[in-house]
Parts: sequence; structure tokens; C-alpha cells
Amino acid sequence: MCSTFYILCRYLYATFATIRILAAIFIIKPSVWSVFKQNYLPMQCNSIFRKGAFFIVIPMLLLSACSKSNNGLSNPDDNGGYASDASRIEWANNDVISIADAAGETYNGAYMRTTHTTIGECALVGTDTNTSAMHNLTIRFGDVDCPCLDGRKRRGTIIVYYNGNYTDSAQIHTITFDNYFINDNQLTGSITYTRVDTTVIGDWYYKILVNDAMNLTPGQLNSQIITWNGNLERKWVTGYATDDRSDDIYAISGSATLTRANGHQFTFDIATPLQFALNCDYAESGVADVWGPIAPMRILNYGSGNCDPDAQVSISGNVYSILLQK
Repeated sequence: MCSTFYILCRYLYATFATIRILAAIFIIKPSVWSVFKQNYLPMQCNSIFRKGAFFIVIPMLLLSACSKSNNGLSNPDDNGGYASDASRIEWANNDVISIADAAGETYNGAYMRTTHTTIGECALVGTDTNTSAMHNLTIRFGDVDCPCLDGRKRRGTIIVYYNGNYTDSAQIHTITFDNYFINDNQLTGSITYTRVDTTVIGDWYYKILVNDAMNLTPGQLNSQIITWNGNLERKWVTGYATDDRSDDIYAISGSATLTRANGHQFTFDIATPLQFALNCDYAESGVADVWGPIAPMRILNYGSGNCDPDAQVSISGNVYSILLQK
């Protein structure tokens, strides 16, 4: 609506500017001007100025209103879209690292079996036999979608490069993808992470350098690619004591930059760690300061720990409710 008013305002301003120019350059004979000034102008002056004022003031008010409403929610594509995109791709990254860890520690695909026993295993896990320091771990889901235990469909291959033993502390692991999809969303790029053990059992965390992308609608004609770049820390909050991935919860800190499919960039500085549970499709909690193409800074709040699509964004003290998309 504001864009239509803005175009109207620009048109009216251009019209008035043209009239002013014509008035400045048009030469009226003194006699004609004298008659006009004495007889016509006094009668019409008030009416003309009233109408003119109306057509000038109203567009100015509309233009002002449009400018004031440009608070970051006026763009329907970015109205909460950046929050959903960050939630989607960061959840997928945690899922991939979790799959890599499970495969690296057990070297089998049993944990990804389907609920239908006749279909077999969703993934085939293998590692090279090289004696060199660099190894690669492959997790193959096949060329067609495989419904996994968590209810999600996966296809393609996850490849993990690492030195020494997979579970060694401080070892660098780099994940790449070969035509890998989860629920028809394709992941590309790379994730580099290092598991750091501490003196407290289970209280380890990961240093992560992320530089990957997700194509939300794969296809040459309708690709919707988002990218996620940054330095993050991932703490394993719960679930590390079991072999069940569904109870794993992670807390994410640090900062990253999201580039949306429309080209708009948003920088996320995480103020309160973002919580991701593998059995939830959304970021469950956490707060991030977000800078985007439209000022001012936004405060994004993913909630208090419930698995739901509800989130809030605060802009200049005004709080807006948004719904996350999975």
C-alpha cells in the first residue's frame, strides 16, 4: 500500500514542479495581468489554494506515514523470513554434525533405520582404508528419498574429512556434501568443526566455522538459496549420554551472516545461546541482535524453550510476533 502511495506522491510532486516552471517562464502582458489580478484572482484565490493545499498536504502525510512504517516489517518477504531461514539452516547443520558423530563413532547406519523393516537401512556408512593421517567418512543415503527414524526424508551423501581417529579431541573435521537433501532442501558448501573436551564429563563443545548454503526450492528455474557464514560455538547440552539422537539438544553461540534468497543480508550476533533440539523443527529459544538492510537493529527472540513456531522481534521498542517456517 505504501509503495502505491509513494508513487502517487512522486507523481503529484512532479506535476506541481512542472506547473511552477511553466509559471516562471510564461510571460503575461501587463494589461491582461492587471485585469486578472483585479477581477479574477481575489474570487478564485481561496478556492484554488484550499484545493492546492489539500493535494499538497495529503501526499506529504502519506509519504511521511510510509517512511515511518518502514520499520523492517513492511517488506513481506523479510517479515520474519530471516528468522525462519536462520532457524532452518542452523538446525540442519546441527543435524548433519550429529549424523557425522554417530557414524564416526559406530561406523554403521543402524541408528538411521526406517520404521519399515523390509526397506532396510537408510544409510550406508563407510570409511577409507588409507594409512595416511587424512581420512574420509561417507554416509550414503542413496539417490532416492529414504524415510528415517526421525520422520525426515534424506538422500545423497555426507562426506567428512578428518585426521587421526574420529573421536580424538581437538581434531578438525570438515563436512562436505554430494547432492545431499533433507526433506527436499539441498545443503551445499562446508562445515568445519573441532570437538573440544573439558574436564567436566559431557561438558564438551564444538568450535564451528560454517560456510554452507541451503536451497529451499531446488531447481534451475525456481531456486531459493540462502547462505550461512560465521564462527559459532556449539555446546552439547543434553543427550550425550545416550545413543539416541532424538534427545540431543545443543546451544549455539557466536555470530554469523545470513544471505537470503532475495539478496538481503542479515548479521546475527547471538546474545543468549540459541537452543536447537533434533526432535524439533524450530529454534526453541535464544536471543540474537540482528542487523539488516533496513535500520535499526532488531532483537530476535526465539522463545523460552518450547518446540513451537512462535518468535518475537523488537524494533525500536515495538514488539512484533512472527511465525517461523520449517
